[in-house]
Amino acid sequence: MQRPLSRREMLGICQGGFGALAFTGLFGALPFGCKRPKNLAASNELYLGPHYLPKAKNVIFLYMDGGVSQVDSFDPKPRLTAENGEDPRKKFKVDATQFDNVGKILKSPWEFKQYGECGMPVSELFPHIATCADDIALIRSLTSKFPEHTNANYFLHTGSGIQGRPSMGSWMTYGLGSENKNIPGYVVLDGGLIPPGGLDNFKNGFLPASYQASILKAGVEPVANITPREGIPKLQEEKLRFIEEMDQSLMGKMGEVDAVESAISNYELAYKMQSSIPELTEFSEETKATKKLYGFDSDDPHTRGYAAQCLLARRLVERGVRFIELTCPKVEADRWDQHNNLKDGHERNAHAVDQPIAGLLKDLKSRGMLEETLVVWTGEFGRTPFAQGADGRDHNPSACSMWMAGAGIKGGTIFGRTDDYGYRVIENEVTIHDLHATIMHLLGINHELLTFRFGGRDIRLTDVHGHIVKDILA
Repeated sequence: MQRPLSRREMLGICQGGFGALAFTGLFGALPFGCKRPKNLAASNELYLGPHYLPKAKNVIFLYMDGGVSQVDSFDPKPRLTAENGEDPRKKFKVDATQFDNVGKILKSPWEFKQYGECGMPVSELFPHIATCADDIALIRSLTSKFPEHTNANYFLHTGSGIQGRPSMGSWMTYGLGSENKNIPGYVVLDGGLIPPGGLDNFKNGFLPASYQASILKAGVEPVANITPREGIPKLQEEKLRFIEEMDQSLMGKMGEVDAVESAISNYELAYKMQSSIPELTEFSEETKATKKLYGFDSDDPHTRGYAAQCLLARRLVERGVRFIELTCPKVEADRWDQHNNLKDGHERNAHAVDQPIAGLLKDLKSRGMLEETLVVWTGEFGRTPFAQGADGRDHNPSACSMWMAGAGIKGGTIFGRTDDYGYRVIENEVTIHDLHATIMHLLGINHELLTFRFGGRDIRLTDVHGHIVKDILA
């Protein structure tokens, strides 16, 4: 070794190392978009990537904006029928409500039937979702800390009722990255209604800006400027190259700045999206049977619109997008927030989403994708068992029904219980932090270890709370 090695000798000595290097690249590298931040705790206990073998690779979050009534959907209460029209204050303690307009006990306008081998009760509102009962784990005991939409939305999406924290989709992509280099890892499909609290429900908070959601809208052009305005491709390439040179020059003067780095990354991703998004949103290759399954042939334009969202969600999962959220369509009534005219409002919203959601579950299952895809259905809180005024229901953070299906979920399960009126949880309460911990667990993330140092401490999505709901896991 006192003389320089020849090329042949070097290759002979190092040949085993090339295999090890390739193995490291295949199994040890961070996923695309999963950057190891420089502000890790000194202990360096954080591992960006799954902490253990995940059940789920992707999440589809079906957000029911406004708060679905649990006693009219998945939690039947015969006592409401027996005591319909009576004064609730003579039956139980009535908490202060959002609008302080407490009416009489109000029975559900819809009948319930049992579905599947599990015998899960589902109301007439959801005849299509009911056919998937054996794939669903129903939680009847979800609670929130906030009775008002904006704070409850922040709490559901970010684990904090205060504006400014990272969304759960941002946390998931921060921890796991994306499997697709041409599409963002966190996508929100805008069905026409951005929830109260606005886009801050989907923001990155104190995480790097590259982890915020990308909003895709319905229509021919789901993303602004997705079609190049330049007539010659080379002209656009030269513009982008010039912008990158300017940004790199700025970074050379300022040092590493997240806003600049994220801007460069976003420009690069936007350029790649110009080729990938048009293909993604083109449904011509989908069969007529598939489109019919989702409800593309419905006479309700809102059903057709939400069907397109659900089909697009499946196509995003196929392309490795980590976290997809669907917002509600804008029907000819308020979102699921029926302070009056409960029957008409809930029926319009249910008709818009019922068939597309069932189609999504069945399509995923038939393709073998449900085994690795977690589907979550919930609103921000439930509603009161008594009327607001004569024919509405007010907000109720003390009890809410939600369900999960797919990867790692024990289908046909009913977990948690409310009182005889569906007003308060009396058994197996599930908090928003528990919900987040369970979703992260199914993705292979230990919710206590995925942290980010901000404001002098290591912060996580579940704060200092959160327990995995093990009874709904397969």
